[in-house]
Amino acid sequence: MPPTNVLLTCAGMRGDMVAAFKAALAREEEGGVVVAADASPLAPTLYLADRKALVPRVDDAGYVPALLALCEQHAIRAVLPLTDLDQAILTARRGDFAAVGATVVASDPEACELSLDKYAAHCIFEQHGIGSPATWLPGELPAEVPFPVLVKARRGFAARHIYRAHDADELAFFLRYTTAESMVQAFCTGEEFSIDLISDLSGRCLEAVPRSMIESKGGETIKGESLDDAALRNVAVRVAETLGLKGPACVQCFRDGDDYLVTDVNARFGGGFPVHVAAGGGYPDIVLALARGEHPEPRVGSYRPGVIMVRYLSQVILQRDGSQGLHVAEDDSGLRTPPAV
Repeated sequence: MPPTNVLLTCAGMRGDMVAAFKAALAREEEGGVVVAADASPLAPTLYLADRKALVPRVDDAGYVPALLALCEQHAIRAVLPLTDLDQAILTARRGDFAAVGATVVASDPEACELSLDKYAAHCIFEQHGIGSPATWLPGELPAEVPFPVLVKARRGFAARHIYRAHDADELAFFLRYTTAESMVQAFCTGEEFSIDLISDLSGRCLEAVPRSMIESKGGETIKGESLDDAALRNVAVRVAETLGLKGPACVQCFRDGDDYLVTDVNARFGGGFPVHVAAGGGYPDIVLALARGEHPEPRVGSYRPGVIMVRYLSQVILQRDGSQGLHVAEDDSGLRTPPAV
């Protein structure tokens, strides 16, 4: 059997993903390589992966053709988008990738759109009896707004364009101030959690690993712990199978007493990816199996609880060569620390 070579798109700063897939391929008898693709020559993952590729931006007509060429060049079998930017673009072209032997392990465009449009997702959750904070479009606010509320970008990411309004004056101000198409959402109390999950390509959830959000910065988890919590796992499985998610996803919710309120769904691996890898969630191995056309059985709850991630800064030191190219500096003064998984 040929190796299950992996192409990570929009790879950016996700050194944790590169390390996890390199480790997963090293465990396989056939081995394999990780290819990182990005539009920026300064993306650190390009210098951590086995092979690197500069590609056009996702909105360029040449983006998908460039990825298809990479799949042929490197005998890629698994294509994994790492951001919200290109999942729908790639899954809309599943057939083209299949023609060159590659499987896009990501959700279909319709599910990607629901994960991006927070108001549309809220409406779907209400229709299916899934807990979700009360949410309104600016022109449909109730007579009595239950302050405090959040003004949130309808299609936001990375905790951008979120403002807390404590009264009607602040609400009116933030709705004028924000530059993003917004919605208004009831403020959630209680504890916030994230659940990292993965589904097969028929939309069946295979595993869900809840984690506490001990500390976040700019919407990114920097400290988190895997939790043995069946109720949180059930929330994630229900969300995934209701939206028809495929491949990786991350569900964020609040628990207030016996109530669970889903606030965000991301159709990609979340920032706490190292937690569920270290806890034995098996996600890289599942991605490889799906790319080979295998049908793994659900293993919900098979991970280890009590695994804690604490993040720190690291870097890759580069050197320009005479042709303005870049390579990893031979002498980095001991600054380079390889990512641990």
